[in-house]
Amino acid sequence: MKVDVIMPQMGESIQEGTVVRWLKKVGDKVKRDEPLLEISTDKVDAEFPSPAAGVLSDIKVGVGKTGEIKTALAAIETEGEAGAAASAPEAAESSQQEAPAKPAAPSPPPKTSPQADGDSTPRSAEKPSRPAGEPAATPAPSRNEAATSEERIRTHSSPLVRRMAKEHDVDLTALTGSGISGRVTKKDIEAYLQGGGSQGAATAAAPGVAFTPGERTKVEPLSVMRKKIAEHMVASKRTSAHVHSFFEVDYSVVDRIRKEKKEDFLDRHGVKLTYLPFIFVAVVDALKAFPALNASVDGDTLVYKKDINLGVAVALDWGLIVPVIKNAEEKNLAGLAKATVDLAERARAKKLLPAEVQGGTFTITNPGVFGSLFGTPIINQPQLAILGVGTIEKRLKVVDEAIAIRTMGYLSIGFDHRIIDGAVADQFVSHIKKLLENFDPRRV
Repeated sequence: MKVDVIMPQMGESIQEGTVVRWLKKVGDKVKRDEPLLEISTDKVDAEFPSPAAGVLSDIKVGVGKTGEIKTALAAIETEGEAGAAASAPEAAESSQQEAPAKPAAPSPPPKTSPQADGDSTPRSAEKPSRPAGEPAATPAPSRNEAATSEERIRTHSSPLVRRMAKEHDVDLTALTGSGISGRVTKKDIEAYLQGGGSQGAATAAAPGVAFTPGERTKVEPLSVMRKKIAEHMVASKRTSAHVHSFFEVDYSVVDRIRKEKKEDFLDRHGVKLTYLPFIFVAVVDALKAFPALNASVDGDTLVYKKDINLGVAVALDWGLIVPVIKNAEEKNLAGLAKATVDLAERARAKKLLPAEVQGGTFTITNPGVFGSLFGTPIINQPQLAILGVGTIEKRLKVVDEAIAIRTMGYLSIGFDHRIIDGAVADQFVSHIKKLLENFDPRRV
């Protein structure tokens, strides 16, 4: 019996999705609920499981193609008729298998700064920071298993690349590919062989881009996610009158609390005690005091939101996503810490649901995880403001007429000047600054 693989509706407002990658090729056996393909929408990238066990007999929508909801993407021959389909010629290995595709790549650990130490958030408009929680995404079961996350990325290649590697006795784990997150491509294998088996031939260019001999330029299509990010950023700049303000914060009290309680916190809650949950707690308090920053514009009206849904920008190897901590006002510091790590891990593993990246009322981004002092992030529409967290580090500061070493960092607030005046935005960040500099240890 033939079972169609139907494009799902991944959210109320989503009417179509783009096929990013097929995890199986025509003729492959599949198990029910085994990851079959990756789909990208304007909200989220996600793996889609097989609706039945059998053999993938037909792919109707190729990589990079868009299908409307409820249309057939492929067909599966269930057990019984699967035998005939399984013997289909290997020529059915269509171009989808050779096209560059997004890998279910494990995410490398974030670069750390004194503020990181397990820090878990990210940076928004300009490659937001990476949240804590480093677990790598699980490679599709049909792919080669390797000892490390780095090896899994490299060996997570198309059947064509693996066949070439086998024919020429090339160890894929020894190569650093030019694909996303180091994925080894057909051109990487060719460059390696042309260079006489020299690793330098495949890695001479900067990470992520490899030029083969004779190439002067390389043209690659924008991914679905990158196209949507571009559209949203330009639309936001066109919609809101962006203004930014900056504050310096003394995190010394927070730093002392972290050092005193981090081991006990990890034992009790299973996540590291980073600076971010402290900032989230202060932001929630400030949003309660200044509700205009937890609102949106609808035509000629201002819509205030009682629920505080914090968007946390997460940098992925293939783009940026902003999962949302719903009803943050109902969570304590530990709850916010665990929610942040959970969302970050599932964002990298492509396990987020569309609803988990919708409904945000205020966004926090962390360019500081990469060492940036501060940033000027773009507002995440239809919100009215966004907070940027700069790197947190020990610096010299004048305290009581003396020079002292303090744990310092900058906060930047980007706000929509159509609705929010500078005085209100500055009072909002001053509220956050005061709470952080005098944080009550009983809240941890």
